[in-house]
Amino acid sequence: MDVIEEIKNRLDIVDVISSYLRLQKAGSNYRASCPFHSEKKPSFFVSPRLQIFKCFGCGKAGDIFKFVMEIEKVDFKEALKILAEKAGVQLPTEKEKEGFGEKARFYKICELATRFFERQLESKTGKKVIEYLLGRKINMDSIRKWRLGWAPDTKSSLIDFLKMKGFSIDEIEKAGLCFKKENGEVLDFFRGRIIFPIFDLNSKVIGFSGRIFENEGPKYINCRNTLLYDKSRTIYGLDKAKKEIKQKDFCLIMEGYTDVILAHQEEFQNAVSVSGTAISEWQLQILGRFTSNLFLCFDADFAGDQATKRAIDLALQKDFQVKVVLFEEGKDPADIISENKENFEKATKEAISIMEFYLKSFFSQYDKNTLEGKREIARRFLAEVKKISNEIEKEFWIDFLSKEISVSKESLLKEMEKIKIEDDFLGKEKEEIVFKNEKTKREILGERLLTLLLKLPQNLVLIDNERIEYFSPEIKEILGKLKEDLKFDPKSLSEKAKELFLEASLKSEIPEANRDKDEITREINFCLKEITKDFIKEKLTKISELIKDAEKNKNQKKINEFLNELKFWTEKLSKI
Repeated sequence: MDVIEEIKNRLDIVDVISSYLRLQKAGSNYRASCPFHSEKKPSFFVSPRLQIFKCFGCGKAGDIFKFVMEIEKVDFKEALKILAEKAGVQLPTEKEKEGFGEKARFYKICELATRFFERQLESKTGKKVIEYLLGRKINMDSIRKWRLGWAPDTKSSLIDFLKMKGFSIDEIEKAGLCFKKENGEVLDFFRGRIIFPIFDLNSKVIGFSGRIFENEGPKYINCRNTLLYDKSRTIYGLDKAKKEIKQKDFCLIMEGYTDVILAHQEEFQNAVSVSGTAISEWQLQILGRFTSNLFLCFDADFAGDQATKRAIDLALQKDFQVKVVLFEEGKDPADIISENKENFEKATKEAISIMEFYLKSFFSQYDKNTLEGKREIARRFLAEVKKISNEIEKEFWIDFLSKEISVSKESLLKEMEKIKIEDDFLGKEKEEIVFKNEKTKREILGERLLTLLLKLPQNLVLIDNERIEYFSPEIKEILGKLKEDLKFDPKSLSEKAKELFLEASLKSEIPEANRDKDEITREINFCLKEITKDFIKEKLTKISELIKDAEKNKNQKKINEFLNELKFWTEKLSKI
């Protein structure tokens, strides 16, 4: 058995994909919102029997290797390493050698840099850093767990260390760990800062953030975007929080790294940070793999920030349930947790919906008992309600507002109709652009028929030797195999036919509501009838063209042959 087959035998595709996405049972399969394109209705399916995934929205499909390549944005070699590690399979020595790709080199640089920063905590200043962190209530276990470190206030300590390990200045710069001055001098990017390594979903270090310590300058700086790290697509702590988020079905979103570290330390292990308050569309897409419930643990003034506001709009448009955890003014999650974790737990239990939060904010700004106040509250709140995609939720909030400001629902609905949402509103659902090969009507019907025949294989008797010729070469190949043996090995098919068969097999296992065997049989007959008609019409078009050519060449013998053929197929079409 080769390594690939051994990994496939040890790992179940459902277990692998569920470590990235929230899968829901759908008959004998599982479904989820596709992680590869934006969609409202889940169209991503996983088949435990076939050990494949398929998105019927964007078309992406394959096995565990293909999934990891797509989700991690890596090549096959790196996907092999990731899955081998999960499966506990030892890869051949030659594939374990360092440096078989730029991405692998960057991972190694980041890992070595992390060890370097950790080691600096043993220095004189490093010990002060530890005292500072302990003073912030971050204990030694958390310092080790999150691999915090210290970047000495020197010009090139890290550069010298990494050069000694065999990496070039160009590689170190591309990894975001050094920069060149105008005079050509090369300096460490992080100097005199407490280091927070940033991890990917597999807990590999991909970047760093540095907090100022005993010096002046920006409080935090992040390494620039690299081949591994993109701030807008990275969520701090998600590698450690994803399991708990799935289990609790909600995510605590915080602003800072220390907020998250302290939250995990006190057993709030579903906390993450988006490094600020403006959540990107990519970050929402990643979080959506694990939960649709977001609890914002931001400072009370976050609603005044336009970027944050637009990010929340986007989350609501994507059907996330957004709640706000309210804290005492001037305090952040780290303060509350370090003082009394019970108070933080109480605050999360009392979290209010984002719409309640907006309404509360508007009520504090305007008097709901005056005409002017009613008008402003309604104008601002209805603008938020209009962005909600769920009609039931919309109706709930209109009804709620109606009672609160004593204005009829009819009047509020009329006012909401007048409100225009800006074209550049980030919460507007993007048109789903899916690139697919154009298929003919007959190909579409043929694929549907194949799916139905796999649901009810007893109907294969309807496909006789004549009718089988009406299908594409791939479907003909599949139908031929099925008529010989229903349990044939798909590996015996050509690559294109195998792909088509596996997709149809997966579709055949997806339950169709309120459909009995008679209805399915009727649809099989309908598809077969339409395929036959389409085949004959195409045949008649071709014969007509041949007749025209024969007439041009004044070939009476050919004309007569084609006319007889035309009559045969015309009569056949009239009998359908």
